[in-house]
Amino acid sequence: MGGTEHLTVRREGATLVLTLNRPEAKNALSLPMLVGLYDGWLAADEDDAVRSVVLTGAGGCFCAGMDLKALAGKGMEGEQYRERMTADPDLHWKAMLRHHRPRKPVIAAVEGHCVAGGTEILQGTDIRIAGASATFGLFEVARGLFPIGGSTVRLPRQIARTHALEMLLTGRPYSAEEAAGIGLIGRVVPDGTALAQALEVAERVNACGPLAVEAVKASVYESAELTETEGLAAELKRGWPVFATDDAKEGARAFAEKRPPVYRRA
Repeated sequence: MGGTEHLTVRREGATLVLTLNRPEAKNALSLPMLVGLYDGWLAADEDDAVRSVVLTGAGGCFCAGMDLKALAGKGMEGEQYRERMTADPDLHWKAMLRHHRPRKPVIAAVEGHCVAGGTEILQGTDIRIAGASATFGLFEVARGLFPIGGSTVRLPRQIARTHALEMLLTGRPYSAEEAAGIGLIGRVVPDGTALAQALEVAERVNACGPLAVEAVKASVYESAELTETEGLAAELKRGWPVFATDDAKEGARAFAEKRPPVYRRA
């Protein structure tokens, strides 16, 4: 089913689960991880049987950011992927969801550290669930660096500017409770349960009409860049065709017959 030594891929029904799998390094981003991530996003987009994606980390940690040594391909674990990076110099940005937005909803299941590049990837996900002891933050300025994974653009669009600037300019850690309070994540759950609860949310998404789900996600992101008038016009353009699909007809029949709908993406 794909994956690399630092990124595992498995199916849970209609959900593709991507797991950052380098726990000995707090799942710091490496070449094998980035290649596996990008391939995972593409696999989800291309497989109509996949209706949602859950992104999580192994070993009780989400992601501690970029491993610059590994990204440089120094050592056996990264060298075999150099050709992929050479062929597509944008691959790492696509993997981190900076230059790629999957068609399917992406649900983040966060435990432990989700900092620096981890918080940057998080901003590319759609629904975010975190264990109570999770830690967030953009530490780059404290290290004399720049959070170039998109945070200076995306974060102020996702949370209040004052909160975004405090996170960006202080480089301090945030608890899960505080991250939820400023709107960076949507739900705080008991430690060790983030993945299970993310899969429950995914199941709810999977039970809905897939064409409608994808159109709604696309409309939300598209309209964010438009005026209200332009956004409403774009919403009609995306939304009206959904009503003519077999999915919509099946939804109406199932409601009338008081049964679960069976959607076939048509």
